[in-house]
Amino acid sequence: MTHEFQIVFRNIDQTDALVDAVEKRIHKLERYCDQIITGRVVLDSPHNNHHKGKVYSVGLEIRTPSKEVRVNQEQHDNHAHEDLYVAIRDAFNAAERQLKFNDKRLRKSALSKSNIKLNHQAA
Repeated sequence: MTHEFQIVFRNIDQTDALVDAVEKRIHKLERYCDQIITGRVVLDSPHNNHHKGKVYSVGLEIRTPSKEVRVNQEQHDNHAHEDLYVAIRDAFNAAERQLKFNDKRLRKSALSKSNIKLNHQAA
């Protein structure tokens, strides 16, 4: 049901490999939440100290009918994020956890409402 996902590159050259990696992660998210309306992915390479490696940041904004999920992976001290693909993975994993949590919460709410209706009908 995804209508639009925007991928933004800041201080990073856009490559087909990066676009493919992000699109694969987007499709994986759609398996967990088919209610995604729009989304935005920002890949950034902030200016860092030259003595340390570049640490990439990945930001996600995902809108569903019931919630807006935001993930910002700016971990300047996380050396694993010197690899952009690892930073992408971590950001999408965090978004996946939020979407799953929201889905469980909505299902629990719907289940309790249906139980209330059933109790009223039985009475």
